[in-house]
Amino acid sequence: MGFGEIFRIERMRVDPALTQALRSMWDTEASAFAFPWAHMIPSLEDVSQIIGLRVYGRAVSGYTYPCYHDLAEHLLDLPVERRSSLVPRVALQESLGLYEAGKNAGESEDEYLVRLARVSRRELASEPGPQADLDLRRFLVLFLGRLLFATRGDVVHCRFLPLLEDLGEVGGYAWGAAFLAHQFDDFSASERQMSTSGFYTFLQVWAYLHLPALGRGDLTRPGLVPIARRWDSCRDTRHLVDQLERLQEAIDNYPYLDPYLGEGDEGQSWLAPARPYFGRSVWLHALNLVLPLNLFLTQRSRGLRQSVVKFPERKGKVVRSDATTNDAYLQAYALKYGGKVYKSTRHQVDVTGEIASLRALLQSAVQDREAAQRQPAELRSELERVRGIGAGGASSSRSAGGSPSLLEARLTGAVLRDEEAQRHLEEQERDLELAYEHAMELQRERDWFWGEVQTTRSERDQLRIRAEAAEAQVAEMARELATLRVQRPPGDQEEVT
Repeated sequence: MGFGEIFRIERMRVDPALTQALRSMWDTEASAFAFPWAHMIPSLEDVSQIIGLRVYGRAVSGYTYPCYHDLAEHLLDLPVERRSSLVPRVALQESLGLYEAGKNAGESEDEYLVRLARVSRRELASEPGPQADLDLRRFLVLFLGRLLFATRGDVVHCRFLPLLEDLGEVGGYAWGAAFLAHQFDDFSASERQMSTSGFYTFLQVWAYLHLPALGRGDLTRPGLVPIARRWDSCRDTRHLVDQLERLQEAIDNYPYLDPYLGEGDEGQSWLAPARPYFGRSVWLHALNLVLPLNLFLTQRSRGLRQSVVKFPERKGKVVRSDATTNDAYLQAYALKYGGKVYKSTRHQVDVTGEIASLRALLQSAVQDREAAQRQPAELRSELERVRGIGAGGASSSRSAGGSPSLLEARLTGAVLRDEEAQRHLEEQERDLELAYEHAMELQRERDWFWGEVQTTRSERDQLRIRAEAAEAQVAEMARELATLRVQRPPGDQEEVT
C-alpha cells in the first residue's frame, strides 16, 4: 500500500529545539522557510528519499465532511457520534485488540504508536477474510490519523475514510505529496505553536541533510534506505534557550543543496517512477487542502537574481521583484524578512537605514505621480482642441503633419498610455507605503524583542550570580566544618556533623 518503508524506520528522539528554530523561520505568505540566505522548502524528492512515501499516482483529493457517522459504521463497524468526524482512539485500539498493550514506562506517544503498528501487522496477518479487511481499515485510520497526518488531541479523524473503502486502490494514491501538504499546513497553523504534530522524523532528518552546520543529527547506520533509517538525533543536555541561541547562529551557514548526490535507486523501487516529479513546482493535494510547492521561488531565491520571480501572497495577490542584481535582491530580502531571519549576532539588519531609503523612495514616487497626473490633463485639453478643429472642418492641421483625425488618434493613444502609467505609479506608491509601514512595524518589533532579550539575559545573569554566591557559601561552610572537625578534641569529633 506504499507504507511499508515508513514502518521500517526506527524510532527517533524528538528534538524540540530544532523544531522551534525551524518553525520560527517559516513564512506563511510564501509557504517556505525564510532563512538568512534564501527561501528553502522540503520537496517531493526529500519525501521520497527520507521516508520512502509514494509521491506519484492519484492525488489524495476530495472533501471533508462534518459527519462520518454512517460511513464509519459501514466501513469500520465502530460507533461515531452524530454530527462528528472523530473516532475515540481507545475504541479503535480495542477493536484491533491493542488496548491491553498499554504504554511502557518512559515510552513516548510516538514510540507507543510505532509499537502498535508492529503488533497490528502481526494481528492482521493472522486474520484472513472480511474481518482482516475491516481490521485493516481500522488500522489505516489509526495510522493516518495519529501518526502520518496527526492532529492534536486524543481522538482520530475519519477524513481519509472515503479513500479506504476500496482497499485495493489505497496503494495508488500519492500519500507522500499529501504528507508534504499536511506538513506545510502544520507549519502555517500558528506562529505561537512551536511543536510539530505528526511524523516529526521527516523534518528532523531533512534538517540533518540540508543544514549539517546545525549539528543535530548522528549518522549511526549509513547505507540503509530510506535515509531516515540511517540517523539518530543527538542528545543535547543544555537549556532550551541556550540550544536555540546556538541554532540561530548556525542557521547563518549556507545549506548543502544536493545531499542526494551519489544516491542510487538500489533497493528503492519507489524512486524511479517518482523522479519525473522531482524539481517541479506542483500543487499538493491533501483532500480539500491544496497548497503550492514553490520550488521555482526557492531555486531562484538561492540563485539570488529575482527579476522574473513571483512571490505568492494572500488573497491571490502576486508581487514581482524588480531586483536585477544580487545586492538589490538581498537588500529587498533583508527588508522583508529582516526581523524574522537575521536573529544571530553575526548577521544584523540596518533597519533604520532601510526606513530612510524607503521614505526617500516614497517621496520620489509621490512627485512622479503628481507629475504624471498633470500630463493627461494637458493631453486631454489638446485632444479637445483638435476635436473642435475637426468638427469645424478646419484644415490647418495638415501643415502640422496630418489630418485632424490622425492627430486625434495619436493624442487619444497618448492619453491612454499616460493614464496607464499613472495607475502604475499609484500602485507603486501604494506598495512603497505598505513597505514603509512594514519596515516601521519591523523596527518596533525589533526594539521590543531586543528589550525582552536584554531582560532575559539580565535575569539569567542574576540567577547565575545567585547560584555562584550560594555555591561559594556552601564551600565556605564546608571549609569551616572541616576546620571544626580538625580543631575539636578526638573525643568530641563524632558530635560534629
